[in-house]
Amino acid sequence: MIDELIKGIRKDLYIGGEWREASDHGRFDVRDPATEEVIASVASATAEDATAAVTAAYDAGPEWAARAPIERADILRKSYDLMLARCDDYASIISREEGKTLAEARGEVNYAASFMRWFAEEAVRFSGRFGRAPAGGNNILVQHKPVGVSLLITPWNFPAAMATRKIAPALAAGCTTILKPASETPLTALMLASLYEEAGVPPGVVNVLPSRSSSVISNTIMSDDRTRKLSFTGSTEVGRILLTKAAEKIINCSMELGGNAPFIVLDDADLDVSSEAALVAKIRNAGESCIGANRFYVHSSIFNEFSKRLSAKMSQLKVGPGMDAGIDVGPLVNADTCDKVESLVKQAVELGATVLTGGRRPDGPGHFYEPTVMVDIPTEAEILHTEIFGPVATIVPFEDDDQAVEMANNTIFGLAAYVCGKDIGRALSVADRIDAGVMGINRGFISDTSAPFGGFKQSGIGREGSQDGLHEFLETKYVAVDW
Repeated sequence: MIDELIKGIRKDLYIGGEWREASDHGRFDVRDPATEEVIASVASATAEDATAAVTAAYDAGPEWAARAPIERADILRKSYDLMLARCDDYASIISREEGKTLAEARGEVNYAASFMRWFAEEAVRFSGRFGRAPAGGNNILVQHKPVGVSLLITPWNFPAAMATRKIAPALAAGCTTILKPASETPLTALMLASLYEEAGVPPGVVNVLPSRSSSVISNTIMSDDRTRKLSFTGSTEVGRILLTKAAEKIINCSMELGGNAPFIVLDDADLDVSSEAALVAKIRNAGESCIGANRFYVHSSIFNEFSKRLSAKMSQLKVGPGMDAGIDVGPLVNADTCDKVESLVKQAVELGATVLTGGRRPDGPGHFYEPTVMVDIPTEAEILHTEIFGPVATIVPFEDDDQAVEMANNTIFGLAAYVCGKDIGRALSVADRIDAGVMGINRGFISDTSAPFGGFKQSGIGREGSQDGLHEFLETKYVAVDW
C-alpha cells in the first residue's frame, strides 16, 4: 500500500501551478532511513527553476493580496479539511521518508493541519488602527500589507508541520510563497503542493522546489529584488549564512534556529511526573527536535533516583522501523546524523562519562541508535555544548536553584527549556530566569499552534504560530490623513 502511495505522488517541481521537470532534467534519490533503500526519485531544481518560481510568485502576488480575507480563509480551511481526511496517507509518507513512528507521524499531521485552521481564522482578524494625531494636525491611519514574495526553507525533522507553520500565515497575510523543503523529505512537501492546488490556491501562490543544490536555490532567490521575505527553520550555522545573504537585499527574515534545551528537576519534583516528562521531551522523534531536551540538570538529593527511573524508561523503549507496529523509537534521518550522535557519546565516554543504558549503534541496515542515558559527564565534553539531535540524555547534578539557572543559561542557544517542581511559584521563578523563548513546567510536550514559538539569543529571530506568526508576513503602513 505504501509503495502505491509513493508511486502516486507527483515528483517534479511545482511552479506557477504546473508540474515540470528540472531545467537540466536532474533528479535525486529519496531513501528510507530504516532500510537505506531508495524509495523515490525527485526533480532537483536549478537556479533557472528558482528564478522561474520567483517570477510565478511575483506575478501571482497582486491578485492574491487583493483577495478578500474571507476567501483566503476559506481556502485554508478547505486545506485543513483535506489534510485531516488523508491523515493516514500523510503519516505513512512522513514515517517512510523521515523515520518517525506512525503514531508520531499522525500527531505531526494533526499538528500541521492545525496551522491551516488557525490561520484561516486569523486571516480575517488582523486589522489596522485609526485615530487623531496627538498634535491635532492630521489623522493617523495604520494598515498591514503583505510583505510579498516569501522564500520558505524547511527542515527534515517535521516535514509537514514546519511547512504549514510557514505557508499558512503567509497565505493568510496575502503573500505568495516558494517552499524549499529538505532534500531528505521532499515527498511530504510535494503532497502539500497537490493539496493546496486541490483546495483552490491559485497558480503561483504556492511553489515547491525540491533540490539537492540548496545553496544555489536560496542564493538565486535571495539575490532577486522581487524576493521580500525569508522564513528559515534549521541550524544556527546555516542561519548565519542566510542572514548574511539577506543583508545584501535587506530581506525581512524570520529564523527558527538551533537549540540546546536544559531540563531542570528541582528537589521537590514529583519523580513520576518529572521522569515521564523527561522521556517525552527527550524521545520525541528519536530526539531529532529543536526543542528536544539535551541537558538534564537534577538536584543532587534526587539525582540517583531520577537517573535510575529515566534509565529504566529509556531501556524499555523498542527501536525499529517507524512503519512497524509497536515501535517507540525510529531511525535517525541519515548516516551523518547517526555518526554525530555516536561520536558525541564516544568522546564523552573517553573523557570519563558513564553510560547507564544504551550507548550503542545496532548492527545492520538503517540509521538506528539506542536510547541512551549518561552520567558523570565532564564539563568539557562536547555533548553538553551542542545540539545532540538523537535519543541521548545527559544528566548532571546541581546543588541549588542559582546553580541550575547558571548552567542552563551557559549556552549560545535559547530556544526551549523545562522545569519540574511541585511548588509552581518556585518553578515559575526559575523559569523566569532562564533565557529561552519556549518553556515547559512539569510537562515534556510544549508545542501549541496558538502559542508564539521562537528563541532567544542565537536560537532565532521572530515568532511562528499564534497571532505573531501572521505578523511576520505583514508590513506596517502609516498614512497621514487630512480632511
